[in-house]
Amino acid sequence: MKLQLHERGLKLQQVLYCQACKLLTDDYEQVRSAAIELVWVLSQLYPESIVPIPSSNEEIRLVDEAFGKICHMVSDGSWMVRVQACKLLGSMQQVSPHFLEQTLDKKLMSDLRRKRTAHERAKELYSSGEFSSGRKWGDDAPREELDTEAVNLIESGACGAFVHGLEDEMYEVRIAAVESLCLLARSSRPFAEKCLDFLVDMFNDEIEEVRLQSIHTMRKISDNITLREDQLDTILAVLEDSSRDIREALHELLCCTNVSTKECVHLALVELLKNLSKYPTDRESIWKCLKFLGSRHPTLVLSLVPELLSTHPFFDTPEPDMDDPAYIAVLVLIFNAAKTCPTMPALFSDHTFRHYAYLRDSLSHLVPALTLPGVKWSWIPDLERQSPPEDPSQQFLQNSLERVHNLQNLDIQGTRELLEFTIRDLQRIGELQSELAGMADFSATYLRCQLLLIKALNEKLWSLAAPLYVKQNSLAATAVKQILEETYKMEFMYSGLESRQVSIIHHMRLQANALQLLVTARTTKGEEPLFSMCKQFLQEVDFFQRCFISELPHMQDSFVDKLLDLMPRLVNSKPLEMVKILQTSLRQSSFLRLTLPEQIHKASAHIIEPAAESDNPIRFTSGLVVALDVDATLEHVQEPQSAVKVQVVYPDGQVQIIHPKPADFRNPGPGRHRLITQVYLSHTAWTEPCQIEVSLLLAYSSSRSNVHSSKTSWGESVDSMPPPDSSIDGTLPFSKPVKVFLMPKPARR
Repeated sequence: MKLQLHERGLKLQQVLYCQACKLLTDDYEQVRSAAIELVWVLSQLYPESIVPIPSSNEEIRLVDEAFGKICHMVSDGSWMVRVQACKLLGSMQQVSPHFLEQTLDKKLMSDLRRKRTAHERAKELYSSGEFSSGRKWGDDAPREELDTEAVNLIESGACGAFVHGLEDEMYEVRIAAVESLCLLARSSRPFAEKCLDFLVDMFNDEIEEVRLQSIHTMRKISDNITLREDQLDTILAVLEDSSRDIREALHELLCCTNVSTKECVHLALVELLKNLSKYPTDRESIWKCLKFLGSRHPTLVLSLVPELLSTHPFFDTPEPDMDDPAYIAVLVLIFNAAKTCPTMPALFSDHTFRHYAYLRDSLSHLVPALTLPGVKWSWIPDLERQSPPEDPSQQFLQNSLERVHNLQNLDIQGTRELLEFTIRDLQRIGELQSELAGMADFSATYLRCQLLLIKALNEKLWSLAAPLYVKQNSLAATAVKQILEETYKMEFMYSGLESRQVSIIHHMRLQANALQLLVTARTTKGEEPLFSMCKQFLQEVDFFQRCFISELPHMQDSFVDKLLDLMPRLVNSKPLEMVKILQTSLRQSSFLRLTLPEQIHKASAHIIEPAAESDNPIRFTSGLVVALDVDATLEHVQEPQSAVKVQVVYPDGQVQIIHPKPADFRNPGPGRHRLITQVYLSHTAWTEPCQIEVSLLLAYSSSRSNVHSSKTSWGESVDSMPPPDSSIDGTLPFSKPVKVFLMPKPARR
């Protein structure tokens, strides 16, 4: 009841604390569970209040006292109470550091004194030459003096609370203890250093979920720790794990971890190369790991360069094979360390500079831009070559967008050529710079829509009579379909968009709908079919005005700005007259200036399994079911459990859409997901060996609200039917399709 009052906003009184503490020893599990939560609530409400210690004249802060009480419940007989206690410990950030560190103390305690083991007492007697005669009672009792400074004013249950939690028989308790350790370690650097050994020990837990949670926890506190060689050795042993999720999570951990010595860097490199040899599919993840490992430890890598490159001061060594993934991994480590270590290139061989030029062009997302002798870049000015250059791609992206902002000053041919060149440049930037790929692809897609619109509006077929226009292959009809597809990609495949970008996307879609209305007016007879389309279009304009009213001041002289000025005339116009107004407005509207936020990420997917163009066909009996393993990595996908689908296209054109189970998705790192599932294939009329096509789709749903009613000249309200996009559900391909060769066997009769 008290907890319910607290949830409703009523502040509880401190006098309830003593009653709640008494209920912690109740016989019923539900009562103890509620008492733990009540103690935690009061500790958050009155953390600095002073409470007396029972059987003592000392006083203590309430939050420290409550922390000890909850720590004592980690040894409760109910595993659910233990889970709750471990979880609540992580949220008690105001506990004194002295009390917090006692949760990791393994010493045996008796009446708040350190109790020595029998072995320790026997060793002390042996060294002193004194043995018990057995004639006097208690002559072998420990004779240590009680040090008042060593007495802890906290309940003995708090001593080793996290140790008990991490060694609990229930894996749920261990996971809760690991999560609480993470929360407390992130707010206290000394505590993070002390709990490091305990977290490293959890890497060897028998439950995969516990091991995975421990790795994620250490990654979150990596800024507060530096690994020793013995700790790193224990961590790297996990690379032998058969679970790819564990290995990739460990790669993510090594990306953001600091090590203490060059031996640690060498040990990490050796173990990662063993991992690469045993699991070749981890190649991209290992390369990425070595990229950050080198950039974080440039001085440590410097002393290892002669050994890693096998250089000799007097003899020429053979040139390594550039097709060897292990050699590429070593170069990625060295080149990223050389970015902040200007003395390192002096240790390179001649072929190392050639290999750098090759990797910089082929793996630009892994190899940084360096100033090396004999390596010249055409896009870096001479002034920048004199000092460590900054990547000019960001500036080039902005300059490319600035060039297209004055399209109205060019003729049609010049406008089309400028857009085509700019789109090509943006696509190339996205290929070379993974950090700018989202912004570059988004900008290129928007300019591609603008180019399609310009081509459609300047089509020569507009001057033909309507009967001749119908017989021709209209470019405008194709452009409408492509623009609508591209706008949905821009809206649902990119994350990080702000209201300004979303309004520009909807504005482009509004222009495509107007163009579709023009095409319909040219290809249909009479005005009846145009009535409903005109109503829907007016609703779209009204919807745009209500949803993006704050962005309208930034859209002067645009298409929607002209429509809003002409809205009274449009509402009272007949369909054919409205079509003429729309055509004129489309031709006279200005190009909207595209502004980009700080970062845009594009949703993407890479199918690892099945491998493309594999030489090993999958054999199955025609008419029966065969299971196909699908393994894919997903980047920057929001809510993949509900949005990602698997598409299978059979040789006869049939399409199968599979929605994976939520348990098939894993989250190895921030912004990344992993899909591991099975697709069951079956086809009754399959007789010849053929290829199927497997790809991933991104599902989206666009819902629109109703708009206010307004009267038209044909006497009906605008909202008599929903907007054309009132509820649109669709899918977007966001992975390269993979072809899988299947070889059916005839069914036995």
